[in-house]
Amino acid sequence: LFPESIATEQQSLVLVKRLLAISMSCITYMRGLFPESSYGTRYLDDLCLKILREDKSCLGSLQIVKWIQGCFDALEKQYVNLGFYALGSNPTVTEMYQFKFKYKKKVPQMDISSNHRAFVAGLCSKDVKQASRLLLRTLYLLMQDLGPLPNDITLSMKLLYYNDVTPKDYQPPGFKEDGSPGDLLFAGDPINLRVGSVSTDFHLMKVRVTTEKKRVRKTDSNVIQKNGPTEISHQGLDCEEDEEEESIKINLLNLAFSQEEAVGPEKKRKVSEPEKLPLNGRK
Repeated sequence: LFPESIATEQQSLVLVKRLLAISMSCITYMRGLFPESSYGTRYLDDLCLKILREDKSCLGSLQIVKWIQGCFDALEKQYVNLGFYALGSNPTVTEMYQFKFKYKKKVPQMDISSNHRAFVAGLCSKDVKQASRLLLRTLYLLMQDLGPLPNDITLSMKLLYYNDVTPKDYQPPGFKEDGSPGDLLFAGDPINLRVGSVSTDFHLMKVRVTTEKKRVRKTDSNVIQKNGPTEISHQGLDCEEDEEEESIKINLLNLAFSQEEAVGPEKKRKVSEPEKLPLNGRK
């Protein structure tokens, strides 16, 4: 599932893309969005993973695969900052999955002992893979703890970009300019669940889930933080532990909610979206 070594930027990109694809597959499978025929089976240690594939008999799964491929294009170009996947009944949101991406550049540092410039030893591939396993396990556990979805559900997606590097006219394949900018509304009291993060020498990927508090079942699972019953414990490597947390407004989640950086009204965040996907006929 993962590259044998994660020492180059290309290997790191492959890892992040696979983590995104597996995570999206996990979400759609565990939430019962598509039939069994839309998935292949892979194993990660003792964890059985269901991976979305292009199932011509299910237009919905075909569409999600295209969405993921569009995200890959934005990742390769290092444009995408945040990916939101929202499940809900218009106009309210029931669950929202957030994937945050950062791109890091290696800089040469002076090795005093040998008196020459060299790259400092990076993160161990073994540790990065372990963090990836923990993230996927935590996501699977969380999916099992969420209550059932409403019958009339729609899956929507939005991509937010780094404005300073993304061309104004850029759109990933299958995406268009966001036609409904603004807020995502939760009918109840939303809570933020931190699934985990994976950090390599070149990329940082964080995964979070926001849902109504009443929909998270009581559980003895060790993914629940002892000091905070409304948050899933942080798993995996994160080299930016002092990074400030996003502020989430109760009952109202704004798409441009700081994104851990100041964005003034004159610098509106670029947002794009594919067509919304009705899932009334899901399994």
